[in-house]
Amino acid sequence: MKIRDISRMAWEQVKRRKVVTGLCMTGISIGCAAIIVALSVGQSAQVYVTEQVNQNFKMDEIMVTPGGGPPDLGKGASAGGSGEVNENLDPGKLTDQKLKIIQGLKHVKAASPFHQAGYLQMVTIDNKISDVQVIVADLQKLSAYDHKFKQGGANGQVGSVVLNHGATLGLIDLETRQKLFDQMSADPFNQELYQQYDKMATVPSELYRKQIQIQAQDYSSTTPVFKLSSPLQVGGILASPKGVDDLRASYEKIMYMSPETAQQLSKELMFDNSTTSVLTLPPEGSYNSITVKVDDVANIKPVEQMIQKLSLNAQDNLFQQEMLKEQFDMIKMAALGIGVFILIIASISIIVAMTMSTHQRRRQIGIMKVLGANMGQIRNMFITEAALLGLLGGLLGVAFSYLIVMGLNKLVGSAGDGMNFFIPTMNLPVGMSFAIMTGVLSGIYPAISASRTDALTAIKRD
Repeated sequence: MKIRDISRMAWEQVKRRKVVTGLCMTGISIGCAAIIVALSVGQSAQVYVTEQVNQNFKMDEIMVTPGGGPPDLGKGASAGGSGEVNENLDPGKLTDQKLKIIQGLKHVKAASPFHQAGYLQMVTIDNKISDVQVIVADLQKLSAYDHKFKQGGANGQVGSVVLNHGATLGLIDLETRQKLFDQMSADPFNQELYQQYDKMATVPSELYRKQIQIQAQDYSSTTPVFKLSSPLQVGGILASPKGVDDLRASYEKIMYMSPETAQQLSKELMFDNSTTSVLTLPPEGSYNSITVKVDDVANIKPVEQMIQKLSLNAQDNLFQQEMLKEQFDMIKMAALGIGVFILIIASISIIVAMTMSTHQRRRQIGIMKVLGANMGQIRNMFITEAALLGLLGGLLGVAFSYLIVMGLNKLVGSAGDGMNFFIPTMNLPVGMSFAIMTGVLSGIYPAISASRTDALTAIKRD
């Protein structure tokens, strides 16, 4: 018999025994769907968590801080396009010269200081007030660090600042603010006051192209002494990060300003009886830290090595990604084990069904042997039949897995979560392979048993 004849006979048996075929397909399809869905859920969760971690930890960024030891640019630094060694570079000090070298390195998209200068009060022209964190940075490079502008943009003018979305929320006048704080202090368990505070904290204010001032207080004085800076122009408003609501955004109020603007404010907000400014700034021409944006996560380590040759410390967040990978690999293996266990149970049902089929078809097997069919041809027919059951069960399992994922997305969507489940294409052949392999392995014993059936005994008995 040819392969085509064996396949045709196996297909006829699969179609004829509808109940057995249906039961075997159901078992295999459940196992196949379990494997595909389990792997897909694990990968979907890994993608979602990785995106969230990237938003918070910035996997493609390197934090550079001053180090120690003599500078060594070596070949790695020269490969980045800036190979000149400046003998005036101070060992371990993070200077303007080193910043320019880092900016010229290969694979570096941007390098800029993001210096936290302190927390001060922002006052609008209508006397609304809010506490903001002042960050000194190169405003022209904010977009390179995944900051998107909702209004306006960055410019190089002294006195121009950029606010994040949270800094535009919850601005209230000083009297109302103090009155609410006093009420909350007097009645700390009053939930209505806290709800009122949360509601006021998310009220937006239109600050784009408006003038604001920075207010500083001299805490060393026995009587409250305040100083106001010269007016600052809000040149841009950043968009709120994806997945962050207004209440959460209101807890992070940031004002970005250029180093030149920060130096100007530092002089303006100096109190007469103090030698230090309310703004904490590094010495001019040097930095406490800079953030380096790399074009791809795969290039983080090579860039780090080149930066370390400048006698600087470089730290990344790749360990977070490695920890996540280890955890999700364990989840995937556990999910795969559950699917394989279901397929093993399904294989038992196939073995039982095929063995019963062998017993019921012994007269047919005897006639085939009398007509010249050898043991190998009969064995191949039963294995082909089992493989067809595995193939059909795998196809049904693929359909089930898509239905399950659609249901999970609807369930998660109704809960308001931003996670989206999907089935990677590479998971489909994995599930199909397990299904067909289960069918073939389950059909080996019945096939061998059928091939050993004695022809004359089978014909006489029936």
